[in-house]
Amino acid sequence: MGIIAWIIFGLIAGIIAKFIMPGRDGGGFIITVILGIVGAVVGGWLATMFGVGGDVTGFNLPSFLVAVVGAIVVLAIYRMVRRN
Repeated sequence: MGIIAWIIFGLIAGIIAKFIMPGRDGGGFIITVILGIVGAVVGGWLATMFGVGGDVTGFNLPSFLVAVVGAIVVLAIYRMVRRN
């Protein structure tokens, strides 16, 4: 799937990740969306590379789930790094 699609997925995934993992993050909504984009792109790249998450080739449920999980992972890592 193209990078533009992962950025769009990342915007949505960042918002959903914030709802799943509420809390105070430095930077607020903008940082959460950026982390969502990074998580979606990295998650999509890893899923494609390892063949995990079904057919990650377009706007479909497996691709969306990969983007959300990637955003949650990146948000969790950000919080752990920020805490220290």
